[in-house]
Amino acid sequence: MDIQHPNSAPASAGELKNLAKLKAAVEKAVADGVLTQDEEQRIKAIAWEDGKITPEELHIVQTLIWDKLQQGELELSD
Repeated sequence: MDIQHPNSAPASAGELKNLAKLKAAVEKAVADGVLTQDEEQRIKAIAWEDGKITPEELHIVQTLIWDKLQQGELELSD
């Protein structure tokens, strides 16, 4: 499903940099198939660095974390 955001402005250079940082952190965190609480907190901190969560950030979390959790490809660790 392709979700469109017609009223949103194109991402700025800073936002693109933050998206790349978030994606890299998520990919590193899920690489071993286990997401720890520390990794989860780091991901949240990166996503909230600018004080808001963008649709693009939500999409990264959805596709790289939640979808993998639902498919059994990722586990949460205490």
